[in-house]
Amino acid sequence: MNPWLIALIVVIALFAELVFLFLFFIHPNTKRKEGMKPFERQYIAHRGLFDNQTDAPENTLPAFRKAVEAGYGIELDVQRTKDGKLVVFHDFNLKRMCGVDLVVTESTYEELLAYPVGKSSERIPLFEDVLKVIDGKVPLIVEIKVRWEYIENVRLLSSILKDYRGIYCVESFHPLALVWYKKECPEVLRGQLATNLFREENEYKAPIRFVLSNLLLNFTAKPDFIAYDHRYQGDFAFSLCRSLYRAKTAAWTIKSQQELNSAKKKFDVMIFDSFLPEEEACRFTK
Repeated sequence: MNPWLIALIVVIALFAELVFLFLFFIHPNTKRKEGMKPFERQYIAHRGLFDNQTDAPENTLPAFRKAVEAGYGIELDVQRTKDGKLVVFHDFNLKRMCGVDLVVTESTYEELLAYPVGKSSERIPLFEDVLKVIDGKVPLIVEIKVRWEYIENVRLLSSILKDYRGIYCVESFHPLALVWYKKECPEVLRGQLATNLFREENEYKAPIRFVLSNLLLNFTAKPDFIAYDHRYQGDFAFSLCRSLYRAKTAAWTIKSQQELNSAKKKFDVMIFDSFLPEEEACRFTK
């Protein structure tokens, strides 16, 4: 046989194998789409219905009360403090929202209480107190904020949520946090948060950026939905998850009516802040 033909066959075979592996790696779970419907019926208020220039800044009790009263679902962020408390706060450091150079995970809850959030008198809330405000009235998306250590965080979160009677799901940028949930709490819906890390400033090396941006750990985390930065909705791996596997998708973070209208074409769940959608929020009924 012609050696050039043999070489061509080998190249084609290798390419086909790489394609197969890529499709295998990015395959999400698509068997629980029905469970996502409550999150699709309502717009989801990112960190509550907040305004950082008022007495209801992001991830505070007033912001969550306002979201509940308006009938919006809620997305929030949880982190574990040094003394084992689960608090609701987005950034790893307090600089932006509290004006002090303090790391949440390296501080006790009592230390965090010394600093008001934004321009308000509100303090960083405990997750348990936020659950009392939401009280199952609207669907809840909980982002697990972790870097490399995640086991204690997910254990604490699951222990707090085991008695919560509202509809909720969890999501994280950390695939291993979702793997833990798949194994230990398989009944809980889980979502893989992702963005194009090559277009964002971050601390990751190129190989990790490639793996996370292309959702290559979906095969082990098996997320029920993909929460993707809507600005990069044309990215190849995300597009395949949506079009080939018909995965459920959540758009973050929508910041205008124009972005909302555009995102509706490719996303099922809309997470918004900085504006109010023109359509009224749908009241949630259990």
